[in-house]
Amino acid sequence: MTALTVTADRTKFLRLALAADAVVTGVNGLVYLALATPASDLLGPGAGLLREIGIFLLVYGAAVGLLASRPTINQTAVKAVIALNIVWTLGSVAAVVTGALEFSTIGAVWAIAQALVVGLFAELQITGLRRTRR
Repeated sequence: MTALTVTADRTKFLRLALAADAVVTGVNGLVYLALATPASDLLGPGAGLLREIGIFLLVYGAAVGLLASRPTINQTAVKAVIALNIVWTLGSVAAVVTGALEFSTIGAVWAIAQALVVGLFAELQITGLRRTRR
């Protein structure tokens, strides 16, 4: 009979949630940066603002990716990512509701869809953080 050794990595779910967030955020940032003018025409906010958001998203995505790849995950940093994701989610909804960014109809739908995805990442990261404490 062969013995099977199983090691439980309690950070695996959290790492996957962080890594998925990093990839989606980074791709979104690249699109906003590279295609700011056509994205502006489609979504509503100005190309300059979309470029600025793109730069922020690239930096943020890289930071979240780095956090996911560290040998030891800093729980305070994870809590900061979760908080920023919640702020982004609420801010996106507020921007649509108030009309602050003058979204087109497609832009408003896109902003709400993005808010839902970012909110989902926050929830997955909360779940992942809880799993590390078992």
